[in-house]
Amino acid sequence: MELLNPMADAVYPGRTVAYTGTAGSTATWQSGPQGVVVWSTTNAYIVVGEGVTATTSSTPIPAGVPIAFKVPEGTGAPWRVSAIQQVSGGSIFAKPINIR
Repeated sequence: MELLNPMADAVYPGRTVAYTGTAGSTATWQSGPQGVVVWSTTNAYIVVGEGVTATTSSTPIPAGVPIAFKVPEGTGAPWRVSAIQQVSGGSIFAKPINIR
C-alpha cells in the first residue's frame, strides 16, 4: 500500500457535500495535488475533474470506503469532486493528497 500525504489544510482543506438524485459538487481546489481521497456515507457515483457533474454513468464507489483518485494535471484550472446517489442520498468527503 502506498503512503498518502494530505495537503496543507489552509490551502487544500477537506470538503463535504450532500447528494441525492441530484448531484452535489464540492467547492473547487486549485491545481497542485496529485490526487484526492474520497469516501461517502452511502453508495454513490463520483467524478473528479474541472467543472464536472456526476451522473449514473460516473464511477461507482461503496459507502464508507476511502478511495484515492487522480486529479487533473497541468491546466491550472480549479477542479472538484461531484457525486450522485446510487439508491439513497448521502454525503461525500474529499481531501486532496500527494503520494509519499
